[in-house]
Amino acid sequence: MEPKGHPEVIIVGAGPSGLATAACLTRAGVPHIILEREDCFASLWKKKSYDRLHLHLVKQVCELPHFSFPATFPTYVPRKQFLQYLDDYVSHFNIRPLYHRFVESASYDAVLKKWDVKARNVSSGEEEEYSGRYLVVATGETSDEFVPEVEGMNTFTGEVMHSTQYKTGEKYKGKRVLVVGAGNSGMEIAFDLADHGAKTSIVVRSPIHILSRGMVYMGVTLLKYIPFHAVDSLVVILSKLRYGSLAKYGIQRPQEGPFALKAKCGKFPVIDVGAFNKIKSGEIQVLPAIESIKGDEVGFDNGKSHPFDVIVFATGFKRSTHKWLKGDDYLLNEDGFPKPSFPNHWKGKNGLYCAGLASRGLYGAARMPKT
Repeated sequence: MEPKGHPEVIIVGAGPSGLATAACLTRAGVPHIILEREDCFASLWKKKSYDRLHLHLVKQVCELPHFSFPATFPTYVPRKQFLQYLDDYVSHFNIRPLYHRFVESASYDAVLKKWDVKARNVSSGEEEEYSGRYLVVATGETSDEFVPEVEGMNTFTGEVMHSTQYKTGEKYKGKRVLVVGAGNSGMEIAFDLADHGAKTSIVVRSPIHILSRGMVYMGVTLLKYIPFHAVDSLVVILSKLRYGSLAKYGIQRPQEGPFALKAKCGKFPVIDVGAFNKIKSGEIQVLPAIESIKGDEVGFDNGKSHPFDVIVFATGFKRSTHKWLKGDDYLLNEDGFPKPSFPNHWKGKNGLYCAGLASRGLYGAARMPKT
């Protein structure tokens, strides 16, 4: 099979990181292609995000390379306006991803010194082959939805969904809804449900930091000038002053500070957009880890059980890079994250690179391709 075209760079993934990489290559005059398995760019934002989602960081640190947000946009950009920004970005840089391309393998040819990428055209069913000097993995940290196995899940009589299927709490008024997972998506979905009158509970299994948007912005700014431990100490003090003891609500704070924890294992602090006040008021009930499900009853590891009509799994994502990227034993691990530590995590061997896998969310995606 003859390779299609002669791009210098093959980018896998048309999320914000892939788009940013393409824009930078376009400005530099480097021929490239983007292979995207979905039918649109930024599919997570376009098709798999809840309606009330806003960027959790100020817009200035979330801009993609070489293209600012309009001055009229609010400090924390809502989903709808962010999608408009991405549309304008793609149009401005004339980015044209090849859609419905499901990458099945990518391997390095040491003789020709090129990457051979085989992708299945989902529309036609045909296998296509692409060849390029460089390969950029920009498939993102949130590529494949993860739902944990729970004993008795198949007996649940209500509705079960992943957070990517959740849009709004409007239709759940009066229903008993359990959100599993207390990251930013889980907390914000729980807030949205409670705001729409659902009888909301959330599983908080592990210790978490709860910070305000202002605390996070201050912390990110201070990290440019002072060490992690000093920033963490200050931010934790501010969090305790604002939110008080979390233990009485069934929530524990981690021993490590929020920014050290983020750098060490990629775990984001919870940025509070209103959920905590609903936890305090009892509108959101905090529950421990799930043990089993039987019918509409969900059992928890404190020995208690509660009935629910709906379960929303805000349990994150897995990456599938290891299934198609062949011969790389240096850059990415089995879970699809870089082995080298930040800031040297983006460059592999033989022309292999990654973008947007720094466990820094959109903040990282906006900056990585500039390197």
